[in-house]
Amino acid sequence: MDVIRLVGVRDAPLSVDEVLAAVGDPAAGGTAVFIGTVRDHDHARAVRGLSYSAHPTVERELRAVMEKIAADLPVRALAALHRVGDLDIGDHAVVVAAACPHRAEAFAACRRLIDDLKAQVPIWKHQTFADGGDEWVGAC
Repeated sequence: MDVIRLVGVRDAPLSVDEVLAAVGDPAAGGTAVFIGTVRDHDHARAVRGLSYSAHPTVERELRAVMEKIAADLPVRALAALHRVGDLDIGDHAVVVAAACPHRAEAFAACRRLIDDLKAQVPIWKHQTFADGGDEWVGAC
């Protein structure tokens, strides 16, 4: 059975329940979830909103990140969803989860999944600030 259960980049709201259901596994004693949410500030500046864009290869690159984690850690299941398009304060930008035999492994796999996603997957964030300014933040 493939441990990569859900990989997606969507322009619609993300479902935490969908991600949790995807990683459900009777052999997993621990499941860790990370939810990235659009916050109302960044570097002491008020954020009005943001937009994510992605390279056409984004899902292939995300799957490659997940395959490496599955090869290195004893994961039973992995899932990752990321938003693209315009997001408002409070929206979920990313939801990732890892299910493993034990909690320490689940925490490690989930942390590595979000960290490697941010560092290696071609997704870019464009923030707009309440003061009229904006900035691009590259995920890789």
